[in-house]
Amino acid sequence: MKRFRRHGHESHRDRLKQELFQFNKTVEHGFPHQPSALGFSPSLQLLAIGTRSGAIKLYGAPGVEFMGLHDENAAVTQVHFMNHQVELVTLLDDNSLHMWTLRGHKGQSELLEIGRFMLTGPPGAPPSVTRVTAVLAHSSGELLLLGTEGGHVFVVEVPGFRELEERNISLDQVSSSVPDDYIGRRNLEHVEALQENPVDPNQVVLGYGRGLMVIWDLQRQRAVQHIPATQQLESVWWTEDGSFLLSSHSDGSFCRWAVGVEDEKDDEEKSDIPYGHFPCKAISKIVQLPTADGPPFLLFSGGMPRASYGDRHCITVIHGKTHVALDFTSRIIDFFVIRDGAKHTGDPRALVVLVEEELVVLDLQTEGWPVIQTPYLVPLHSSAITCSHHVSSIPLKLWERLLAAGELQSRHYSKKPWPIIGGQNLGADPPQRDLLLTGHEDGSVRFWDASGVCLSPMYKLSTAGVFHTDSDPNDNMNQGPEGEWPPFRKVGCFDPYSDDPRLGVQKIHLCKYSGYLTVAGTAGQILVLELNDEAAEQTVEATVVDLLQGQEGFRWKGHARLDVREEPVLFPPGFQPFALVQCQPPAVVTALTLHSEWKLAAFGTSHGFGLFDYQQKTNVFIKCTLNPGDQLAMEGPLSRVKSIKKSLRQSFRRIRRSRVSLRKHHANNASKVPSAAAAAAGHRRVSAARGHVRLCPLSRQLQEANARLEAELAEMELAPVQRKIEARSSDDSFTGLVRTLYFADTFLSDSSHSTPSLWAGTNGGCVFAYMLRLPPVEHRADEPVTAQQAKEIQLMHRAPVVGLVVLDGQGAPLPEPLEVAHDLARSADMQGSHHLVVVSEEQFKVFTLPKLSAKTKLKLTAVDGSRVRRVGVAYFGSSRTEDYGESGLVVLTNQGDVHVVSLPHVKMQVQYPCIRKEDVSGIASCVFTKHGQGFYLISPSEFERFSLSARLVVEPRCLVELPLGSASKQRLDSNRSRIQSEDAESAARRVMEHALLNDEQVLQEIQKSLEGDQTSFLENNVKSVAS
Repeated sequence: MKRFRRHGHESHRDRLKQELFQFNKTVEHGFPHQPSALGFSPSLQLLAIGTRSGAIKLYGAPGVEFMGLHDENAAVTQVHFMNHQVELVTLLDDNSLHMWTLRGHKGQSELLEIGRFMLTGPPGAPPSVTRVTAVLAHSSGELLLLGTEGGHVFVVEVPGFRELEERNISLDQVSSSVPDDYIGRRNLEHVEALQENPVDPNQVVLGYGRGLMVIWDLQRQRAVQHIPATQQLESVWWTEDGSFLLSSHSDGSFCRWAVGVEDEKDDEEKSDIPYGHFPCKAISKIVQLPTADGPPFLLFSGGMPRASYGDRHCITVIHGKTHVALDFTSRIIDFFVIRDGAKHTGDPRALVVLVEEELVVLDLQTEGWPVIQTPYLVPLHSSAITCSHHVSSIPLKLWERLLAAGELQSRHYSKKPWPIIGGQNLGADPPQRDLLLTGHEDGSVRFWDASGVCLSPMYKLSTAGVFHTDSDPNDNMNQGPEGEWPPFRKVGCFDPYSDDPRLGVQKIHLCKYSGYLTVAGTAGQILVLELNDEAAEQTVEATVVDLLQGQEGFRWKGHARLDVREEPVLFPPGFQPFALVQCQPPAVVTALTLHSEWKLAAFGTSHGFGLFDYQQKTNVFIKCTLNPGDQLAMEGPLSRVKSIKKSLRQSFRRIRRSRVSLRKHHANNASKVPSAAAAAAGHRRVSAARGHVRLCPLSRQLQEANARLEAELAEMELAPVQRKIEARSSDDSFTGLVRTLYFADTFLSDSSHSTPSLWAGTNGGCVFAYMLRLPPVEHRADEPVTAQQAKEIQLMHRAPVVGLVVLDGQGAPLPEPLEVAHDLARSADMQGSHHLVVVSEEQFKVFTLPKLSAKTKLKLTAVDGSRVRRVGVAYFGSSRTEDYGESGLVVLTNQGDVHVVSLPHVKMQVQYPCIRKEDVSGIASCVFTKHGQGFYLISPSEFERFSLSARLVVEPRCLVELPLGSASKQRLDSNRSRIQSEDAESAARRVMEHALLNDEQVLQEIQKSLEGDQTSFLENNVKSVAS
């Protein structure tokens, strides 16, 4: 009976897990890593980006996103949309062509690969014959023209990828029609460009590498006109009226050629070098577009003077007397222009430029051509991301104040709406407002709207103004001096260079109810900021905190602290600093937390931790956690290069010494090594308690090195699954590093009176608990806050403590500060006993409060050899019923697996593979949300979003409909009618078969006819044999 009941309980629990947990990688936020190709469909209003890793991404209106991945691990070199269709073609650098389509499925569109093709040449032909260098998607939507390295042009029918051999244009055909006086006739080189005549679809221009351009008639299969340019060809553009061709060349020149003119004088080469007669770089692409009431727009990329500005990445825009060289922050991949009108043939509206590190869109209809702010594809890595912090369910008031502060920072952007508006976003409005905060190397904190599919910028905070840096705030790099030639204008926000690496933000904590923010940096600086709707000029005074507490024998070898500005600083509306804590030594801040109800902030470094009262701007207490053996803790991250070299050199020497000593003394010292090592370890512990370390004799050091080497070799021989939890030595480096800090109102002294407390966990497996005494509210500004150490836990296995959580009497995590006051959470249960959950890298352990007696634990490392790298508390709501949910621990391990552990029983619920274990930076960057989602960096510029919740999933749900009257729509309609007629015929056939097979007379007649046919067949055979 027990077994049956237990089995029923387990099956019910399994069903419950399915309703609570579901793993999905939902969307990628940010800018694609290493983009390599750009495409645009004017009819669909969709943008396509291909990457070097073989990904293809489509973007339309905000929220409309699609992603596909080629099976081949090859870079996408070209992307072309078929005209007025939902198909697009990609060319990879392995010379393969792929056809993609947006197909409807369950009311929404999905991107699918429907075909692949590779040109095959005649037997024995070199690969250059079929190596594709240029692609033209014909306006008919049924043909692809493929120019190759061998000079041939292949015509392929789509979507079936059928080569039309009779319509191919061979190099011999072209060469035979070239005039005898053309100097490059013998070697035309590869096909560099293919362009269709906008007026006559039967005419295309074939541009060859040596400069020759041939206008070819597809219908009559012959050359119409030859344009004998002499410079190396880069690109070709056919003007909209079909009367002129523009060609750009490798010497920085472009030429204009008349089409259909037979007079040789008018056909002479007329080149224009925009930036002088000194050697210039190639103009890689040129575009000319007309306007209704004025001169045309001329746009081209490159062409800069090679010696002076050869390192600039520029696109020149010329309209009438306005001439601007747009100077971008990284290499230009491609660009296109969006035009007005239903048929997209009106005036140019926006210039879209894809560069290697960002997407820039300029408004061509507003004076000054300002940049249009992008709602997606924002370069998250405009300065390198150093940390991130997620805040769920932002109150509306704080949200509106952030938006208002962000709008003041966006006044230099164009007021025009986002011009790429393809597709429909079918997703429901986000159920809550979520913020993702990213800290950056330049000392800035960026606030992102992470509520939905688009990660949109809201507000940017800069902390550099508080300190003296090498940069001059009066520097203006956006505009060159008056009269400068070329007329440069800096565009784009990608700026990876930091004025001072010490400004880098390492920890962030935001209280969404009070509007207080703490930001901690690389040089031990902790800023406390408050949201202010008005600009303010104020001085930020620093409170210096000595975490070593005067201990002797330690010398900081790292970077110096930042110098704080003594004069008042004008801070714009938004978050403004009013207090600064400076740790000494100025090491990286490794832990940070804030309690806005108590007006306290706690911080920790590799030397200790402290508590700061930001209402009175005084320090409450300091605790030094530095172990005398933590020599690396006295070196900053900016001085680690020498120490890494030194440690590598010492490691190799130690291994060599150990191998020699192992061979010589292994037999004699086998029994002495363990006792010597234990004695050495014990001696270190005793010496550490006295505050100094006494050096051991050389023989003892050798013995200890041998013992360590043997232990390391033995561990290397074991598989990771067999590794056990073993006690770590107390003299390991960075044991005093503070990993986590936690505020809790719980029971520390006795089980009847709760008290505010601060908990700290270190890298050496130690947990400190401090009891805090807060003065009454009316005396809070006058009387000091006091703290007294109440408890200390030393984990036996000494694994780093990465998380601390206190559970109330019902086993639920304590609510956030001010959450109960805003009626957004129930009060913590103070009737039942509280529990402390200590999460180390190797296990989860539950202690009762206030006695701190161990209650239960879950070993992680002993099971599968993995270690905890990130941990968070999340609430999982049921996808079946609205009124049920559970809280649990969300854990990411060094293997890249995500676990959910139940509370308060710490039992493993689900496990999913999430990140590759080799992706160390991705694992280190992971951040969890309060509702079972997470973000991690898949590249320096992209966050991958994943969900563990079955109820809350943020993913793109969008629909792209076919343009009216398109060939693709007509083909789809004919396919549908054919399928429907086939379905009707098959249904009628099934009905007839059913009726016939159930009629006995019909069956008998069928059998007689079959027998008659068989008899006649035999008779015929006999007659034939007899004859």
